[in-house]
Amino acid sequence: MKIILFGAQGSGKGTQAELLAKKFNIPAISTGVIYRQEIARKTKLGKIAVEYLNKGKLAPSNLTNEVMEKRLKKSDCKKGFILDGYPRDLIQAQFLDKISKMDYVIEIVLSDKECLKRFFGRQNCICGAVYHLKFNLPKKKGVCNKCGKELFIREDEKPEAIKKRLQIYHQETKPLLKEYQKMGILIKINGNQNIKDVYKEIISNIKI
Repeated sequence: MKIILFGAQGSGKGTQAELLAKKFNIPAISTGVIYRQEIARKTKLGKIAVEYLNKGKLAPSNLTNEVMEKRLKKSDCKKGFILDGYPRDLIQAQFLDKISKMDYVIEIVLSDKECLKRFFGRQNCICGAVYHLKFNLPKKKGVCNKCGKELFIREDEKPEAIKKRLQIYHQETKPLLKEYQKMGILIKINGNQNIKDVYKEIISNIKI
């Protein structure tokens, strides 16, 4: 099972990616998580990526393609995977198509206004876990449930950076959806629901 999840920042695609990964026993792969881990380790890749992410910009497609090709070659991807945050533009989509064919492309549809509203109160962990002061509180204030590390607010999740990211999403990522629609593998999901109902709608559209 190979699935791409699309959705603007705040649509909840990361949460759904984790739920689907658990159900199908395949990895959820997020370019954002990969880059942030590299940044935390202060690797060469991390130093390049941080300059883009802190400004709410996307890393260059050639760099992201290289990172993803390496990740998808790992043994845990043999039975499939869930992609969150990749591809983001036509260059990346064409590259992905050469190395792997997708079964489903799922877009979680949510308005920009609602996306921005959801971002207020978000907290993150370096392990990739995401919390929210209103919708998904950690068990211990400021501490990740999964790894016990301190939570933080990402630079690229501050209001101005989010507005830039939404603009980029509409300009560069949205055109991809038209291409996947032509291929007959695009499924649109109503993101204006709670996590459980969004998940149910996704599952009801997937043939197992």
